[in-house]
Amino acid sequence: MTEPDLEATREAWLRREPRWLDDRQQRSWRALVLGTTLLFDRLDDDLRKQHGVSLVEYEILVRLSEAEGRALRMARLADSLAHSRSRVTHTVKRMEAEGLVERCGSTVDGRGVVCKMTERGDLLLRNVAPTHVTGVRDYLVDLVDDDDFAALGRVMDAVADRLIADHPEREMRDDR
Repeated sequence: MTEPDLEATREAWLRREPRWLDDRQQRSWRALVLGTTLLFDRLDDDLRKQHGVSLVEYEILVRLSEAEGRALRMARLADSLAHSRSRVTHTVKRMEAEGLVERCGSTVDGRGVVCKMTERGDLLLRNVAPTHVTGVRDYLVDLVDDDDFAALGRVMDAVADRLIADHPEREMRDDR
């Protein structure tokens, strides 16, 4: 790119002004970022301290428990968690060593790898779920009235609808 082309590109970027958030929107956005970060950190802390399980490991067990045959293809599992395939593979490998899940070849096409929850994983999930649900209630649900919580659900469904439109493989909601 020539110097005049670079200058023209620079000027075009400077003229491109975003729709900035107003003060109220900025406060709400920052509250969302801080609140979700703190919420997920606390839920993860609770599970680690009380059960030696991370929130990601818990979510993997939940996804598998809800799947037909308590099994999902690894790619589908990663998509459902919105995590990289390598991160999910690493976590599943650790969980497999602990006897919580097992990986095997797909019986459908023989090409994909399937992750299946074991009986030990199911037992762990049943023991850990009350801690998780208590945390969700204590740190979120019981802090707001039902109308506000329902509004939060509608907002997050709208966000998910918009983002899933670009990645339909990430859809995991039963009612869609």
